[in-house]
Amino acid sequence: MKWIVSIALVVATCLGGATGVALAAGPVPPPDTIVDVTGDAANGFEIWHYDGSGEFPPTDSEARAECAEYDARLDRVRCRVEVRTWYRDLADLEQALDWAHQQ
Repeated sequence: MKWIVSIALVVATCLGGATGVALAAGPVPPPDTIVDVTGDAANGFEIWHYDGSGEFPPTDSEARAECAEYDARLDRVRCRVEVRTWYRDLADLEQALDWAHQQ
């Protein structure tokens, strides 16, 4: 859920046009604001924050392997769906940030 909120905030800020420019000249964003995403699901993503910290989630195959460790089938399926959704959203965020940085 945290990722969805973060993605929505970043995309809204990036697509804000003049509002985004006004905000850039104004107050400093929270330290955990995502400023760049690089990579892909197969090779792993790098998620960079405004404060310079980074997150390096596992690759898609590593995350799926961890899903296989659940005992109940429903838990395995739920985990795989979450992983697929998470990496899809990271790819969308990467594309939105690339577009916003070009503006």
